[in-house]
Amino acid sequence: MYAVRLHEFGPAENLVYEEVPDPVPSAGQVRISVEAAGVHLLDTALRAGTAGGGPVAPPELPTIPGREVAGTVDAVGPEVDETWIGKRVVVHLGPVPGGYAELAVANVKSLYVIPDHLDGATAVATIGTGRTAAGVLEQAALGKDDVVLITAAAGGMGSLFVQAARNVGAVVVGVAGGPEKVQQVRDLGAQYAVDYKATDWPEQVKEQLDGRDVTVVLDGVGGENGQRAFELLGIGGRLLMFGWSGGGPVQLTTQDLMNRGLSATWAIGPKLMRRLRELEATALRESIEGRWTPLLTRFPLSKAPDAHRALEHRETVGKVVLLPPELTFTPCQGPP
Repeated sequence: MYAVRLHEFGPAENLVYEEVPDPVPSAGQVRISVEAAGVHLLDTALRAGTAGGGPVAPPELPTIPGREVAGTVDAVGPEVDETWIGKRVVVHLGPVPGGYAELAVANVKSLYVIPDHLDGATAVATIGTGRTAAGVLEQAALGKDDVVLITAAAGGMGSLFVQAARNVGAVVVGVAGGPEKVQQVRDLGAQYAVDYKATDWPEQVKEQLDGRDVTVVLDGVGGENGQRAFELLGIGGRLLMFGWSGGGPVQLTTQDLMNRGLSATWAIGPKLMRRLRELEATALRESIEGRWTPLLTRFPLSKAPDAHRALEHRETVGKVVLLPPELTFTPCQGPP
């Protein structure tokens, strides 16, 4: 088979597309003919060797990166029912990588069967990014009276937040980078969308809301824009943080919380780790039943370095996925 391997930590070009032996499933495992493999921002840090102290330990080299795959079971290991062969499945591989490949092995207990109408790329976006989004949304407890501001609203999680908030009848304010992404956020159902590259975007939000307060901020960006989003929260508002891709977490004090009656929480981490299976099922149900349509940016498997560079430079929308060469390639998919 062909796979993408990392032989040395460093820049994206260290990802090498090469022929390697086919994996053989062990006891309790299946082998999957991969339709789509997910690319996560964490993958870029692991590749660069800068993910020390993070949730996943640096891999032993050489390694095949990637922890999210969808496809068809083509072989089973000992002690696995052969009726799995031929079933379309999606799986999060957990701490053991191997997804950037034409074939991948996974524990049978981790599999989810997916229906024919759910394409592999969508399933991959849901199993990883979707499960985290489901956990954050559960804590946010959005309702029809909320005004929800979402940073990175065209990203993998942000695009799901837009749809979830829209589905409960909340007013949605999406913040994204560049006119194309702003339009995609509107297409997802946000009533208001602004470009964070405009220095006055918070003033634009205030003008568009015409006196209504932001009641919830869902922030995975941090940095300057996360801070400015936090400042837009009205009295009694809720801040849920799940990342700081913009340069560091939002800075706040107990005085901030007391003066405005705010609540703030770090919405990911250990509190979600114990419930991943439940959250995966919740997220998959949302996609299967059509309530979530993940935004996708697709790359051929052989172009994994390009996928990493694009993700690092914020040139993607939604979830980044890799497709094996025999599948049709389209650069990007927005909402229907």
